[in-house]
Amino acid sequence: MMKEKLKIPQAVIVEGKYDKIKLSDIIDAFIIETNGFGIFQDKERMSFIKKLAEERGLVLLTDSDGAGFMIRHYISSGIPKDRITNVYIPDVYGKEKRKKSPSKEGKLGVEGMSRKTLLKAFENAKICVETSENENPVTNFDLYEQGISGTPDAKQKRKALLKALDLPEFLSTNSLLSCINNTMTREEFLKICKKI
Repeated sequence: MMKEKLKIPQAVIVEGKYDKIKLSDIIDAFIIETNGFGIFQDKERMSFIKKLAEERGLVLLTDSDGAGFMIRHYISSGIPKDRITNVYIPDVYGKEKRKKSPSKEGKLGVEGMSRKTLLKAFENAKICVETSENENPVTNFDLYEQGISGTPDAKQKRKALLKALDLPEFLSTNSLLSCINNTMTREEFLKICKKI
């Protein structure tokens, strides 16, 4: 039986791809990775995160170790406090299944938390959760039909779409779909595609 996902209107910021994979099974939200400490050098990504904070607000969910708090502090230092909701995971010691050894501090990260623990963390932060579903979401096939993926000139069309939506080039296809489905209807998407 498929478990219902929490629909979160804010953009959710996590450290890495395994955190994003874990959360994607639990929440329906636009999830952005910082690529760990990579965020410190990635001005384009940070600028995009600031834009998301302004438009829809951010949920910051980093690991509970020192590195996670450095990343959290770096992101939150340039964004108004009322645009950020901090979600904290508890200190749980152990190692993630995919790793050979525990982290430096021996704590599990977001990817190592149970579904129940993560849901409790969101609940503790009093995250505004929406239950409405997008009845007719844009899919990978729609991107293909519009020539944005899987076609000879897809790269140019994708670049034009990202520019039209004021989104950065680094977005993966899944992140692009998530952004589209969280910010517009299918009809609005198709209208934009006709213009590019």
